[in-house]
Amino acid sequence: MAALRVTVVSPEREVFAGNADMVVARGVDGEVGIMANHAPMLIELAVAPVRLVEGDTETGKVLVDGGFLHVTPGEEETRVDVLAEHAVLPSEVDVAAARARAQELQGQDDAEAELARALMRAEHGTR
Repeated sequence: MAALRVTVVSPEREVFAGNADMVVARGVDGEVGIMANHAPMLIELAVAPVRLVEGDTETGKVLVDGGFLHVTPGEEETRVDVLAEHAVLPSEVDVAAARARAQELQGQDDAEAELARALMRAEHGTR
C-alpha cells in the first residue's frame, strides 16, 4: 500500500483521490517533494502540475492553477490535500485550445496568470 493518501479538489469538484508513494508540487517559493511521515506543512501552490510518483515512476499528474497543499502525517498514512483554485487531469485538456489561448494572450501585460495557466495546460495536456 502507498504511504500517501492524496486528494485534489477545486471549488467545482473532486479532481483526484488516490494513493502515491510521493507527491511533487511547485510552490510559489520552489518545488517540494512529500513522502510518508513528512512534517505538517501548508504551502501556496504555483501554476504547475502536481506529480504523483510510485516507486521511481511518475504515475500521474493533476494540473493546478494555484491554491494550497496541506500535509497531515498520521499513524496509518500521511494525507496530502490540495485545495486548488482550478484543477484538471491532463486527459481533460484540449491542447489545441490551450495553445490557441496562449498565443492570444502573449504580449498582454494584464494576462500573466491566464497565460501561465494556458501554457501549462498546452504542455501537459494529453487530449
